[in-house]
Amino acid sequence: MSWLTDPFATGLQQRALLEVLLLGAACGPLGVWIASFRQAYAAESMAHAMLPGLVLASFAGVPLVAGAAGGVLLAAGLVGVAGRDERIGADTGVAIAVTGLFGAGTVLALASDAPARLQEVLFGDLLGAGDGDLVAAAGLAALIAAGLLAFHRRLALAAFDSASARGLGGDPGRAALVVLVLIALGTLVAVQGLGNLLVVALLVAPGAAALQLARRLVAALLVAAGLACAAGVAGLVASYHLDLAAGASVAGCAVALYAVSTIRSSATGGSGGAVSRSKASRWPISSKPVRTRSR
Repeated sequence: MSWLTDPFATGLQQRALLEVLLLGAACGPLGVWIASFRQAYAAESMAHAMLPGLVLASFAGVPLVAGAAGGVLLAAGLVGVAGRDERIGADTGVAIAVTGLFGAGTVLALASDAPARLQEVLFGDLLGAGDGDLVAAAGLAALIAAGLLAFHRRLALAAFDSASARGLGGDPGRAALVVLVLIALGTLVAVQGLGNLLVVALLVAPGAAALQLARRLVAALLVAAGLACAAGVAGLVASYHLDLAAGASVAGCAVALYAVSTIRSSATGGSGGAVSRSKASRWPISSKPVRTRSR
């Protein structure tokens, strides 16, 4: 078993392991909701649009998470404004805003005096995680977990029973907004380790795979966390033995798990899992009776 233990023999490698486990625990369950609310494009947009903030943080020598937070706020503001332009349509406006921000970040990154750590901005630096990075990741992961627990019932209603969500105390519009906020937090958690270009893989792939493997909501959330953590561990092992970039290896393993789940679902005709919106009645949402107000 030395092939499995050797990649985690040093303190540096052990910190990388802890970080991918934190990322998996936070991003895996969040990915279930990203897939359920069809917000994968929003997740990708958020990650790419924060590039200027990451680059400016790299120039200033401040923690990347601070630049990522500023980049997320700027991206959210511009995307929100662009999405309201009815003359060109919300999708077009968002695409223009995201492309513009990513282009601006690329121009800054290609400047002649750009610092060497810009490779970390684009592809992450799992093996360079320090104690401060782990504390920040743990704090943000805890916020995501708290948000998922607090809004679990409302998210489930909006995603799988939207027709009666309002009558049961849910609001699809607000639920989608909650998912967007959690995506922003998830991006902040993962961008330090996986970088601007790879973060979406861990945010989306394990959750999408879990929806094809599990029949019930709680099971899908747990499976997604397990798959994301497994992708992190497998990626670090592959990076060590094959001399590959750690962030790219983790992202590749996450995508590979999704591919395997898709093949398995197709081979079994969807009978092994593959929960669809039409099967929402199988997903436990609430056991509380609905009270109606008498006149």
